[in-house]
Amino acid sequence: MATGEIRDLLRAALRNGRFSMADVDPDSTPGLKGGKQKALRDIQKRQDLLFELHQRLYAERKRSLLVVLQGMDTSGKDGTVTHVMRNFNPQGVLITAFKQPTPQERRRGFLWRIRKRLPVAGDIGIFNRSHYEDVLVARVHNLAPQRILERRYRQINDFEAGLVRSGTKIVKLCLHISYAEQRKRLIDRLKDPDKRWKFNEHDIDERAYWDDYMSAYGLAVARCSTAGAPWHVVPADDKVYRNWAVSMILVETLRQMNPKYPRPKLDVPRLVRRLW
Repeated sequence: MATGEIRDLLRAALRNGRFSMADVDPDSTPGLKGGKQKALRDIQKRQDLLFELHQRLYAERKRSLLVVLQGMDTSGKDGTVTHVMRNFNPQGVLITAFKQPTPQERRRGFLWRIRKRLPVAGDIGIFNRSHYEDVLVARVHNLAPQRILERRYRQINDFEAGLVRSGTKIVKLCLHISYAEQRKRLIDRLKDPDKRWKFNEHDIDERAYWDDYMSAYGLAVARCSTAGAPWHVVPADDKVYRNWAVSMILVETLRQMNPKYPRPKLDVPRLVRRLW
C-alpha cells in the first residue's frame, strides 16, 4: 500500500489491542491540504474516475466491493450514500439500510439477513448500518449477554474473512461526529420543515447513552479491525471533509484492486462483416 494514502491516515490505530474513539478528533481533517474548496475540487475530479473504476469492476465480474457505513445518528451515513456513492454505475450497486430486525430475522442468526444482501461479483454493496449493530446497540442496551457478544465478534471476523477469501473487498467506515455536532444537526432538522421527516425523537433518548456508544464502538473497532477488513474512522463534523475522505478511500481501494476489462477472443473482421 502506498504511503501517504488517506486510508492509511484514517485506519484505526490500536494500542495494545485497544481503540478509543476519543483519540480521533471528529472536527479534524487529516490529509486535506488546501481547505474546503480544494476538497470540493477533488471530489468533482474523482467522479469520473470512480465511475470508470466501478465500470471495470462490473465488466470484470470476478470480485466485488462491500462498503460498510456505521456511525451515530446524524453522522452522515445517508449523506455519504447520496454524495459519494452516486458516482458509481447504478446497475451494479446494491444499497441496504438495515433497520431493527423483523420478527422473522430475530428467529435467525444475526448474520442471516446480512448474507442475503451481499454484492455479487462485479457489484458494489453499501450497508447503511450493518451486522455491527448487533455488537453496538446490543451492548449498549444489554440485549444480549456478554458471552454472546464475545461470540459475535468472532463470528463477524470469521464472516468477513470468508468474504475476503471469496473475492469481496471490504471497506469499513465509521463516521465519527461529536456530541455537540449531533445536537446541532438534530436542531437543524427540527427547524427546517423539509428535514423534519428525518427527525426521530428516539434519537434524543439515545443521546443519553453517548458514552456507552463510544465505548461500544471502540470495542467493535478493536475486536474487528483485521488485516483483511480494517476499520477506518472518518472525522465527520465537517461534511465536505467526510465526503472527500470517503471518496479518496474508495478511489485508493479500487485502484489497488485494479479491475480489468475482459479481452474476449473475437474474430472482429468477421463480426464487422456480419453487421453490413
